[in-house]
Amino acid sequence: MNLNIFFLRSFRILLFPFSLLYGLVIIIRNFLYNKKIFHSASFNLPVICVGNLSLGGTGKSPMVEYLLGLLHDKCETATLSRGYKRTTRGYILANENTDAIDIGDEPMQFYAKFPDVAVAVGEERIVAIPQLLHDKPGTQVIILDDAFQHRAIKAGLNILLTVYDDLYADDFFFPTGDLRDQKISAKRADIIVVTKCPLSLSSAAREKIVQQLKPLEHQRVFFTAIQYRIPYHVITKNQKPISLNDEILLVYGVAHPQPLKEYIAANSAAYDEIGYSDHHIFSIDDLKDINKKFEKIQSPNKLIITTEKDAVRLLKFKEQLLHVPLYILPVQSVFLFNDAEVFNNLVMGFVNSFKKDNMENAI
Repeated sequence: MNLNIFFLRSFRILLFPFSLLYGLVIIIRNFLYNKKIFHSASFNLPVICVGNLSLGGTGKSPMVEYLLGLLHDKCETATLSRGYKRTTRGYILANENTDAIDIGDEPMQFYAKFPDVAVAVGEERIVAIPQLLHDKPGTQVIILDDAFQHRAIKAGLNILLTVYDDLYADDFFFPTGDLRDQKISAKRADIIVVTKCPLSLSSAAREKIVQQLKPLEHQRVFFTAIQYRIPYHVITKNQKPISLNDEILLVYGVAHPQPLKEYIAANSAAYDEIGYSDHHIFSIDDLKDINKKFEKIQSPNKLIITTEKDAVRLLKFKEQLLHVPLYILPVQSVFLFNDAEVFNNLVMGFVNSFKKDNMENAI
């Protein structure tokens, strides 16, 4: 075992009493919601919640993007996020002058990919949704990003994510583990998606995971993998496939970079890396460090690769990046076992049935 990992795990075990205290607070909070002492608000339109029970990256952004791709050309779609690590506060609706500093990297990523979608941020979602509907009165469906544990709003469709090799069923309360909610809260989900699976996941492995998760009768479990696509330049958008002749400088500030590293290692001649903390806000000094390290690579076939999430935080250096071979490696969620159509039908069925119910009530 890596020595750093060993000491980290040992330290987290020492924090077990704090985990019990944290867990008690979460249990009491959920009890108050379950007994309707704390109230959850509903809205008169389809609200889809994407979230998880644990801290860290479980693939929420690719799932939100998948839903946006599914819905945005069929109905007026909006997405609402907290806007993690932005420098602003309160409700903000993205526009052509917005950047990642204003709304956070992931919402900025949504807006860049889906400019026809209303992308909003707000710490208090119960306050932000009415403001969003005021600004975009034609909105027909809202996707809540990372909101499963925020019970002040009652979503009509709850999609719960858990990582293939870090299931919530095997976890414990933070800080000893990574859980920020009770495992039993998974019962509130309508759909459970196991993310970041290997593309070669077997049926036997799938069944084993389903048994670990113990879904209720009404819950459907899906499995997705991350699929990398052709990189494109951060400014010009010109595409450039990675080849086995290329030497790569990998620049990232994400929670779980290991799959990214493995992909780059398997598809290039060699690579070096500069890693930052998750949601790192890049400075001009960071850019200088990146350029210095890149210049040290001797190969004539060299380029810098970064993630979509990191790219929106680097775009403030547009002029400096125009002639730098900095390429974005896009990702997408793909459903395994030919289940994409089943998932799509569940989502569209929810949206369409909500519209039908409203029409019947109006009559």
